[in-house]
Amino acid sequence: MTNTQDALERALSFAEDYGLLAPIILAPMPGATPVPLSVAVTSGGGMGSCGVLLMTPDQIKSWVRDMRASSNGTFQLNTWIPDPDPIRDQQHEKEVRQFLGNWGPVVSETAGDVPLIDFSSQCEAMLEAGPTVISSIMGLYPPEFVKRFKAKGIKWFAKATTVTEALMAEEAGADVIVAQGMEAGGHKGAFNAADADKNMVGLFSLLPAVSNAVTVPVVASGGIGDPRGVAAALILGASAVEVGTGFLRSPEAKIPTAWADAISGAEPEDTLVSRVFSGRLGRSIRTPYAMAAIAKESPESAPYPIQRNLTKSMRDQAAASNDLDGMQAWAGQSAKLASPTSAEQIVVNLWNGAQKLL
Repeated sequence: MTNTQDALERALSFAEDYGLLAPIILAPMPGATPVPLSVAVTSGGGMGSCGVLLMTPDQIKSWVRDMRASSNGTFQLNTWIPDPDPIRDQQHEKEVRQFLGNWGPVVSETAGDVPLIDFSSQCEAMLEAGPTVISSIMGLYPPEFVKRFKAKGIKWFAKATTVTEALMAEEAGADVIVAQGMEAGGHKGAFNAADADKNMVGLFSLLPAVSNAVTVPVVASGGIGDPRGVAAALILGASAVEVGTGFLRSPEAKIPTAWADAISGAEPEDTLVSRVFSGRLGRSIRTPYAMAAIAKESPESAPYPIQRNLTKSMRDQAAASNDLDGMQAWAGQSAKLASPTSAEQIVVNLWNGAQKLL
């Protein structure tokens, strides 16, 4: 059997296992996975997703209700594994607030104090919802929670950014490893926030290494935006691909037009990785704010989630006024390949094109 035949059979087998017509998965992007986007992806034969990080248990249940009312397709729910509590520095936060005041509304002294939504209550809501897949990023679910959702027949997709993380995830019981290359838009899923920028591995180096190291199926994530990327990922050992930025220009994604337009013109070098939006490392468009915030004379970003809290008013105002300058415009290095067509058609085009290449 040739490499291409093997790749195609592996992908078709994975799709069948998860009730898909195409081994294409919507990346679970917090705040950017509205129900209509997942419905469209499942209509094309792929897997829908919801990043629930910013959602209360009631909001999670509501999303699932709306999704099931509109589609009988497969979907996953995802949240972040919590970091240790951040070390606060009031003087430093004051400097960050003053800097942010140049880019948006005045940031209040208490802006950094907003607590995260309770992780265990999000886990309970996901468990109650009973999706096909629960996925993780930034670490591993506690063993007791893994036991509970496995008892319900829910599969666990664990995002990993290194071979070491992939092996840890498999050892912990992950059913699938999502190998995230550094090309990916949005947050880097490193288990340790502090050293996320020290292990920057590109997908096409990470993918064969992870595929060789683990026995469970591997999903490729990061910088995949056209059929060539899908086919290449499958040949390098993936059973499916995860696409985020590639869906953001679809009408169902409903992102601000300034962000969508910036994606359409972004060359690979027009993105950067920084901590300036949330305190966690993430890849975005080189917006004026992002460039100013990483300059040597600017204050370093506060830790997650303090930085996210401090930048919220700027980000909200930028989104409301469709102003790219202060917008959290996440984008992967293959952003320019994103199509403005419907998410359903994007899935169909990606998979039909990849099959022809294989």
